[in-house]
Amino acid sequence: MLANEMMTTGETTLVRHESYGTVRYANEVLATIAGLAAEDVPGVSAMSGNFIEGMGELLGMKRLNKGISVAVSEQEVTIDAAIVAEYGRSIPVVAQSVRANIIQSLESMTGLKVTAVNVRIQKLDLSTVGNEAIAYA
Repeated sequence: MLANEMMTTGETTLVRHESYGTVRYANEVLATIAGLAAEDVPGVSAMSGNFIEGMGELLGMKRLNKGISVAVSEQEVTIDAAIVAEYGRSIPVVAQSVRANIIQSLESMTGLKVTAVNVRIQKLDLSTVGNEAIAYA
């Protein structure tokens, strides 16, 4: 294997093979970094997970990678992020900020090349809206 070659082995991504050893990241680590980066963006109320993740939260388990899915191929990393956006914010601006923050965080922390971040707005958080506005929704 050549230096800096990437490949996937199960749930672990082989990032670099150097003369002094290898660096491996579990896909869960990449998802956690992406999830925390997405939650830091103004306008993101929460991450939106699937049914099983929701049941885990009811049982008191906090998942830092909730709503994040990671796909790694030989030379690229793709992230899918499902978020809950705050009502009243510009959704395209929030989505672009999420995308940029995930790319910057992953690339600076891991050295991996992120080729795509797909942002899905799963819900709107209406808790910031007055009660009269919710009644008409």
